[in-house]
Amino acid sequence: MSSKNQNKPPFHHNTTSPSTTSTTTPSPSKNKCIAAEVSEEKGQKLGFEKMIGTPNNGRLRLAFSLVNGSQDLGPDSTPVSHAGSECGAIEFSREDVEALVSEKMKSKNKFNYKERCENMMEYIKRLRLCIRWFQELEGEYAFEQEKLRSALELTERRCYEMEMALKNKDEEMNLIILELRNSLASLQEQLVKEESEKKAAMDSLVKEKEARDSIERSKASLSEELDKVQAELDSANQRIASINDMYKLLQEYNSSLQIYNSKLQTDVTAAHETIKRGEKERLAAVENLHNLRGEHKSLQDQLTSSIASQDGVMKQKEALLNEVACLRMELHQIKDDRDQYQQQAQSLAVEASKYKELATNSSGLEEKCLSQGNQIQILHDQLAVAERKLQMSDTFALEKRKEFEGQKEIIKELHKCLEDAEFKLIEGEKLRKKLHNTILELKGNIRVFCRVRPQLSDDSSSNHGKVFSYPTVMEYLDRSIDMTHNGNEPIYIYIYISYYQMLYDLVMYELYLFMPDVSQEEVFVEISQLVQSALDGYKVCIFAYGQTGSGKTYTMMGKPGQPDEKGLIPRSLEQIFQTTQDLQHQGWRYEMQVSMLEIYNETIRDLLSTNRDSSRSENGVTGKQYMIKHNANGNTQVSDLTIVDVQSSREVSFLLDRAAQSRSVGRTQMNEQSSRSHFVFTMRITGVNESTEQQVQGVLNLIDLAGSERLSKSGSTGDRLKETQAINKSLSSLADVIFALAKKEDHVPFRNSKLTYLLQPCLGGDSKTLMFVNLSPEPSSASESLCSLRFAARVNACEIGTPRRQLNIRTSNSRLSYG
Repeated sequence: MSSKNQNKPPFHHNTTSPSTTSTTTPSPSKNKCIAAEVSEEKGQKLGFEKMIGTPNNGRLRLAFSLVNGSQDLGPDSTPVSHAGSECGAIEFSREDVEALVSEKMKSKNKFNYKERCENMMEYIKRLRLCIRWFQELEGEYAFEQEKLRSALELTERRCYEMEMALKNKDEEMNLIILELRNSLASLQEQLVKEESEKKAAMDSLVKEKEARDSIERSKASLSEELDKVQAELDSANQRIASINDMYKLLQEYNSSLQIYNSKLQTDVTAAHETIKRGEKERLAAVENLHNLRGEHKSLQDQLTSSIASQDGVMKQKEALLNEVACLRMELHQIKDDRDQYQQQAQSLAVEASKYKELATNSSGLEEKCLSQGNQIQILHDQLAVAERKLQMSDTFALEKRKEFEGQKEIIKELHKCLEDAEFKLIEGEKLRKKLHNTILELKGNIRVFCRVRPQLSDDSSSNHGKVFSYPTVMEYLDRSIDMTHNGNEPIYIYIYISYYQMLYDLVMYELYLFMPDVSQEEVFVEISQLVQSALDGYKVCIFAYGQTGSGKTYTMMGKPGQPDEKGLIPRSLEQIFQTTQDLQHQGWRYEMQVSMLEIYNETIRDLLSTNRDSSRSENGVTGKQYMIKHNANGNTQVSDLTIVDVQSSREVSFLLDRAAQSRSVGRTQMNEQSSRSHFVFTMRITGVNESTEQQVQGVLNLIDLAGSERLSKSGSTGDRLKETQAINKSLSSLADVIFALAKKEDHVPFRNSKLTYLLQPCLGGDSKTLMFVNLSPEPSSASESLCSLRFAARVNACEIGTPRRQLNIRTSNSRLSYG
């Protein structure tokens, strides 16, 4: 009977000779052992058939060939090793296992038990090897199944988390949609209300226009009468002026005649005196002339005698000189001949010595000549090779030059592309900032600019190095800053939504960064549009916040007497007055009012008051009290405050200098000139367009806050201690207001200090508000800088309401407001 795997190579048997097999007879006990093993192996057949259902047939055929005797494996039968296993290099296919199980023992002599036993033992070994391989394969499958089960559980868990996140996101979006619908409804109601107000305003405008027409007619008639009276008055004034001019001319002529007469009299007396002196001088000159004529005659006689004797002497002198010249020429000739003979003798001696040397060196020179000839030939050959190399290098250089020109053109194109990309990036950044400012205005957020003071020569040195550093990558340029605090790893403050990565989980909304080398002009360019909004009828507030010595006053006021370092306040005024002149061509006429005050120890002081001590307390007597009042329109009034009408920036500069002299400034250990009060500059702008009859009212508030300081560093005592406590209290109240606004609390503590109550319309109304947070680069001030940045993040997150343009008609008794 033939086996199922008859196409496979035959099993490897331990063949013996017939004589040997015929003489060996197994014992009965051995036969029982063999039978038991065969029954055990047959009992496991069903387990094998279950286990071999799915293995890869391509890789399993190889192993059974090895079991069958390792014969002729073929090209695709490279064994695969499994470390740590006896049968790791052997694999089995389904057909191999079935052939192994169904194989029947063959023997030439069925009674030769020894041969049958040996064949059976070999068969059992192969079966055990197959079983062991399948057990290892089963373990691997179990391990893979466990891995797949864990991966499936992890995937299900992630899927569940994503579903929950999507569900939460969906709920948040539903809430946002609901809020937007509510805001839309409120906006629609507000629109209806504003339309009704607009209709009422139009009705009142029509009535006022009719009244204005009647006033204009009466004004025209009065103007005609006034013109007639003015013409008569002008003619009378002209006659009076001509008579006065004639009278003045006559008086001037009379006075000139008197002066001329007195001058003639003085000239006559002077002429008489001159004639007398001339007569005396003439008589003296006649006497001197007579004496001089006598002396001249005697001198003339002496001169003729001396000339005669001098001619003889001159002739003798010339003869002697000629003789001396001849002798000198002869002597010179003799000396030249002597020198010439000496030179000839020396040259002959030198030539003789040279001749001797040449005679001795002639043989060596001949040998050198031969060697030099050989070297010359070698050099000629080298020169030819060098010329060929030079030609090759010229051609190579020409090719490289062409390649370089091509690379140069490519580099030019790349530079051009880079410039275009940078230009697009800059334009995109400008557009982004413009859109971002628009979004902030629509949201009503307080905008925040960050400015770092440059390192000064008198700053205290420290071993901690620099506190701030700035990335140079275009993506983060002017929008990020790295801060090192207490020698730890840097705190990365990215201007786009970013985080403190040390101990704070604080989100920084978009700020704009000014590095230390940024000029005052560049800073003002960024806020110029905000200043322009005041002319358009908006309330604008810009204030500087930071610790003492961080550059707030320099940012707001600049350095006096240095035009390039003017601060934001002088530059804002120049822009406003320049823009008003440009808008006159469009029919706009503006009126401006200015006031300046300071808040010192929770007391308001008028910096433009003629009596500078009116608001100060002396000898226990309290000065003038100023009250802050807010009206229903959101405007703020300060009672008894000096308000000045201004027409030019020069007038305002004069007022600023006057206010600077009255402002409270003191010296502390941290700052040589520290502002001890909060300075508030306010300009109210009222504009009327005669062609469109449009009226706008804008307010510009520019505030220089006093710097916060630690008592342990400032070393303040006495009055300075009281000032520091008052400053820190007002700034703490400002922080409380900001925190309440950020949390959208129902009660905002504006009344806790004069500063917050004065700024209530700017922080809680419809104003465009911007804060400068000023930072000091000194390592000793790193903690204060970090606190300032945290406060700036809070301020930037506040929503104070959408700015609203004021188009109300100006009343006759309008007062200056801060809101």
